[in-house]
Amino acid sequence: MNQTNTKLLTDILRKIASTPHVKPGEVPDIDLYMDQVTTFMDEHLKDTRRHEDDKILTKTMINNYTKKKLLPHPSKKRYSKEHLLLLIFIYYLKDFLPLTDIQMILAPIIDRFFQTDATISIESIYAEAYELSEEWVNIICHDVMDSWHTASNSFGDCPDEDRESLQIFSFICMLSFDIYLKKQVIEQMIDGLNIS
Repeated sequence: MNQTNTKLLTDILRKIASTPHVKPGEVPDIDLYMDQVTTFMDEHLKDTRRHEDDKILTKTMINNYTKKKLLPHPSKKRYSKEHLLLLIFIYYLKDFLPLTDIQMILAPIIDRFFQTDATISIESIYAEAYELSEEWVNIICHDVMDSWHTASNSFGDCPDEDRESLQIFSFICMLSFDIYLKKQVIEQMIDGLNIS
């Protein structure tokens, strides 16, 4: 594939690898009102938006998450640090899982660790997940580059004027199939584990 498209992918991966995610220590220890919650999420997750006007979190979303039992009710209209951490999990999961699946994933976590005296807290769960995801970013970026190189070798016998677009199409199909398979694993784990 040509240098321009390779540079585009390299820039995308560099941006993804350097996009800051909400560090465990950045979540406030004080309870927040809903407007403060949406402001916090907007400020800390703005770099994950695809388009400038995409909404990270709205009051309606928070109310729906509470209604659907993805998020425990706030105490006196104030959301704790644990609420915010759960909202961050929801934010990342909702792009590829329906809310019913997210509820099934979070229900045992909430039941067992939300505002309890358990030795494990929502905060420690988030910290562990954060650490794992930080390590995983580089692995994923390398995997994406491997897919790019594999796709670059496809359609070798095709006319030059069509080769580049078909190779990019192959690359997108490879990534999409990877997402599809991983989503299948997640769904079957949810269905098979009976974790709710």
